[in-house]
Amino acid sequence: MFSTSNIISCNFPHLPPKSLNTTSHHRTPIISQPTNLHSFVQPYIYETLLNSVSGKHFLQTCGSFLDGQESKFPEVRREASSKSELADNGDGGKGKDWTTSILLFCLWSALLYYVFNLAPNQTPSRDMYFLLKLSFLKGDDGFKMNEVLVSLWYIMGLWPLVYSMLLLPTGRSSKRSIPVWPFLVLSFAGGVYALLPYFVLWTPPSPPTEEHELKKWPFNFLESKITAAGLLAGGLGIFGYAALANADVWKEFYQYFRESRLVHVTCLDFSLLSAFVPFWIYNDMTSRKWYDKGFWLLPLSLVPFLGPALYLVLRPTVSASLSLSGPAASEQE
Repeated sequence: MFSTSNIISCNFPHLPPKSLNTTSHHRTPIISQPTNLHSFVQPYIYETLLNSVSGKHFLQTCGSFLDGQESKFPEVRREASSKSELADNGDGGKGKDWTTSILLFCLWSALLYYVFNLAPNQTPSRDMYFLLKLSFLKGDDGFKMNEVLVSLWYIMGLWPLVYSMLLLPTGRSSKRSIPVWPFLVLSFAGGVYALLPYFVLWTPPSPPTEEHELKKWPFNFLESKITAAGLLAGGLGIFGYAALANADVWKEFYQYFRESRLVHVTCLDFSLLSAFVPFWIYNDMTSRKWYDKGFWLLPLSLVPFLGPALYLVLRPTVSASLSLSGPAASEQE
């Protein structure tokens, strides 16, 4: 009997042999020191439990404990909440993905290098003359400007207004950390070269728009259907003016493109503005919760200027009850 007990209890210290006293009704020698048995059994139980509990369950247990102690230790809960908010930083705790920003910054740097170092610049004096004529700073001297170049110059003056209507209010950076209006103002002179730094710094989603903001300048002007219709009509007129030019005018414009830095850089500006605008239309469309009805306008936005102008005419206005949130926020949800 005792030998069997020793085999089963091999993990415990060997109990000293005791004499068999059949007359005694108290068998205290077998468990004469329960505290010693407890001191040996308890470590093994704890070790087994710790080995069997995964990290996830352990964290859940700790979380449940904190939840239960919230009433006793409210300062612990407040401290944990504040640390969690700091870690999230408004983006769900994932942090901003800087890959796109780095690529856009590299593109912007490469563009500036190309414009100032590699772009053709065979006729700087003629470029200055064109610039004065197109800006109405030089009177009529009998020289007729190229119709295609005139159309390009005028359409570039309307592009910043299109981007202003797309970026305000739905393209503003999260928590308004980076204001958009300085970049929009500079874009009237610098075009896409002034907008690209904002694209680099932009952080979605856009902050909510209050009702009183929509009734003030410039939101009331940018949300107006009259403004959008004027853009579309102006774009149709300018494109029609260029389309009516004969083949010799287009050949002359192509020669300007190869020789003039002003014409070359302006054409590049027009192409990049046309390339970036579909994304901002998608951002504006999803922010207004109009994607299900207006998705068919996305392919049309690839049509330079006219596609975005048509979208601005047909899009719904921002209502006071609409919480504006970009596509990046929708994806996170």
